[in-house]
Amino acid sequence: MPNEPLSALALAAVFLASVLGGAINAIAGGGTLLTFPALVGLGVPPLVANATSTVALWPGSLSSMWGYRGELRGARAWVVRLTVPSIVGGALGAWLLLHTPPDRFARIVPFLVLGATLLFLAQGPLMRRLRARGAGAGTPAAEAAGADPQVAPWMVFAAQLGIGVYGGYFGAGIGILMLAGLGMMGFANIHRMNGLKNWGASCMNGVAALTFAVSGIVNWPVALAMAAGGLLGGYGGARVAQRVGQQRVRGAIVAIGLASFLFLLFRPL
Repeated sequence: MPNEPLSALALAAVFLASVLGGAINAIAGGGTLLTFPALVGLGVPPLVANATSTVALWPGSLSSMWGYRGELRGARAWVVRLTVPSIVGGALGAWLLLHTPPDRFARIVPFLVLGATLLFLAQGPLMRRLRARGAGAGTPAAEAAGADPQVAPWMVFAAQLGIGVYGGYFGAGIGILMLAGLGMMGFANIHRMNGLKNWGASCMNGVAALTFAVSGIVNWPVALAMAAGGLLGGYGGARVAQRVGQQRVRGAIVAIGLASFLFLLFRPL
């Protein structure tokens, strides 16, 4: 049952897992890879675990966004562009989760995460090639001045809508997918990308969390313990990420992406 109580020790374990999950979400996404298996390991049904994890980690995504608020200065246009497709996609994904057997989508999740990680890793060489062919998002001089890339609004909407559907459905590796998408659009500043990623994730996870809460499948005692841990880890992770070099953050994103792929590939459905 969704509201079956867990022991104090089990709730403490969930709290610690959510602290780490919130920190990972702040850096690169993928916190669900810790919280989801922790809940399943404690006997929570997978569907309930997925919904509960989404609800619980949403406050952490808000705290991560607050931690990156400085990186969003001057990016109002991009914040607006990402909001609507994130909300619509998150709602569609949550609806699909409630009406589709989860194991069907779980079979392709590892390869989506792996593909996003490889895209992020190949971002630099690929963008240089696109610029050489006259299809880049901006000039090197503009990037050096800190200008954000210029991309057709419909392309942003379509890409973020697809990511939002995935995020509302399961969400593991959603941050990696968003970072890959932003990189392909021409962003070069990893901290700006993380700020926009956290904003988009908070939108899609927020509407998905509301959908799951209304559906009645959320284990609320577990969700509250996870929310407290995610709030702490999310803000702490955001502050730590901004104090290290961009290459280190990129390395962490790739490592988390590959670990996410292996976990999702070999875990029992």
